[in-house]
Amino acid sequence: MTFSLVPRTGLLAAALLLSLSAPAADAGGTLTPTGAVDQEIKILDHHVDVTLNNGFARVEVFQTFFNPNAYDLEARYSFPVPESGSLSEMSIFIGETQLDGEVIEKTRADKIYEEERAAGNDAGHATKESYLRYEFAVSPVRAGDETSFRFVYYQPLKIDTGVGRFLYPLENGGTDEIADAFWTTNTVVERSFSMNVDVRSAVPLASVRMPGYEAAAVVTQKDLGDWNIRLDAARGSLADDIVVYYKLAEDLPGRIEVIPYKPTSDATGTYMLVMTPGIDLAPLSGGADYVFVLDRSGSMKAKLHTLAKGVRQAIGQMHAGDRVRVVTFAEGATEITKGWTPCTPENIAGIVSKVERLEVGGGTNVHRGLAHALRGLDDDRATSIVLVTDGVANEGIVEPRAFHDLLSQYDVRVFGFLMGNGSNWPLMRTICSASGGFYAGVSNTDDIVGQILLAKSKIAFECLHDARIAIRGVDTHGTTGENLGKVFRGQQLVSFGRYDKAGRATVSLDATLTGADKTYSATFDFPEVATENPEIERLWAMAQIEDIQHRMDIGADDEDEGAAAIMDIGVEFQLVTDETSMIVLADEAFARHGIDRRNRERTSRERSAQATRKAAPVRSYRVDEEAPAFNQRAPRPNWGNGSGGGAVDIWILALAAGAVFAARRRQSADEGKDAA
Repeated sequence: MTFSLVPRTGLLAAALLLSLSAPAADAGGTLTPTGAVDQEIKILDHHVDVTLNNGFARVEVFQTFFNPNAYDLEARYSFPVPESGSLSEMSIFIGETQLDGEVIEKTRADKIYEEERAAGNDAGHATKESYLRYEFAVSPVRAGDETSFRFVYYQPLKIDTGVGRFLYPLENGGTDEIADAFWTTNTVVERSFSMNVDVRSAVPLASVRMPGYEAAAVVTQKDLGDWNIRLDAARGSLADDIVVYYKLAEDLPGRIEVIPYKPTSDATGTYMLVMTPGIDLAPLSGGADYVFVLDRSGSMKAKLHTLAKGVRQAIGQMHAGDRVRVVTFAEGATEITKGWTPCTPENIAGIVSKVERLEVGGGTNVHRGLAHALRGLDDDRATSIVLVTDGVANEGIVEPRAFHDLLSQYDVRVFGFLMGNGSNWPLMRTICSASGGFYAGVSNTDDIVGQILLAKSKIAFECLHDARIAIRGVDTHGTTGENLGKVFRGQQLVSFGRYDKAGRATVSLDATLTGADKTYSATFDFPEVATENPEIERLWAMAQIEDIQHRMDIGADDEDEGAAAIMDIGVEFQLVTDETSMIVLADEAFARHGIDRRNRERTSRERSAQATRKAAPVRSYRVDEEAPAFNQRAPRPNWGNGSGGGAVDIWILALAAGAVFAARRRQSADEGKDAA
């Protein structure tokens, strides 16, 4: 972002502010067809209000457009899809009039919007383009005048080894070549940019950070679990992601939280279960094998140095008895190590040197890279694959089912890292779930070094096997995230479900640890009425949609039936999906088209609950406080060599991420000057 602010004195502050000067080529913003003769629609204001509370994020974006042309135009705005984000509201503001949106079947919404647009009526339209982006259309933006619109989405949050992370995605990632060829993107905010983040936690927070913006953001602690970050600027750019980290206090116990919603005694209840295991997972004492599978396609050019640094740090933390291979891929795959290589200092130096000298270019054949990595496995040694890519599988085999079938044949764990927005996270989910591993998105603003080291801390410790969450005593249905397979050190578990009747229930995590059966449980009451968190219904619905899509991807569900189910859930719970869209009209237009106002009723309940929560102290939903399910504290970051030494604090890495971000932006600015 470009901020018109006076930085604090000091080298770090100066470096951070200087980093915010060059726009990225690919970012969220207004879209103009390449070669269009119209002046582009301007973004005057962009204001973001975020609340992180009760295991989920609520994100509200308010934006004002200006049409500099002498005739009316349609404004189109692109925004990267947040992972598991549920787009739930869109409104248009014209003078004192507010028009709100309703979700209907996609083809019907497309037709109605075009009819209203052609008639010159005020209308808006929000669509989801797979995992890549949301597109918003607002028509008309009057000649020489302003039009404002807002949208709201919800997103579940997770804590990993005591640290939470929220990403506000703006960078498109450069992975949608068709859209990039057709559209030019205006990322400049002409008049004002602001971002307000409230971080509210029932357990104490040690600190909150916005890496890369320490000199510009104002951080305020209101209470032990109540923090605020405020970022204001007279001018800005929507070219770079914004990441917020929040660190829990030390020595917090493992815990189980259940957040319910049940509007009336005879209504169906919905719950979000958040389990933070406090389990003493021992470091692995024997040697293990690791295969790094690295994307060297053309879009990785600017990220290769950072990637090499992450590989160096991760390999450097390994035991002398460990072995490593490094496979790189673009259209094809090659191995830069000569088979399994012992992790000696000399070998590590040689491997890193080769990674740093890699040449990039070409498409992205992820399947070939993984197939090469699976060659020559040693059945007598535990093997993990670390897959790092920023692209979409666009070469060779690309069907998710083929990846699922490939990984299901081997006893390996894949730890996947997706660099940048617009990457194919549903495919990465398929790859990792088939192998019992896990994946994480990594923004360009993030620190890939810290993320890879976080994976190393999981690989180097024991994990729970055959893990499953079960609820007994109360009948539940529509559950997600129950069959976990493996649970790794520091991993937080999130599950959704529904129930009809209140009552006493027992929730348990059943698993195997070092060959012995383990059960961790808590007893609690499902309430007959609970109205504090109506947003849980939308989050449950989004989790259902993702489960259906995953089963379709691996061939377990019929595609037509799955698409119909996604459409039905999207309409019932008012979510923009691949099968639904949001249409914004005047009241009389909704009546004319026979569209029920379901979303108006749902958002009214949600806003009322949000106002009540904001005025009250943060509530704890922990259900095992009197009889703790876990007798250990929740794991903290420990990215050492597995023997307890060499721990690296994530806050150091968060600051390093800011420095890396600063260097990247300065480099972009210098390249821009050279080009000029």
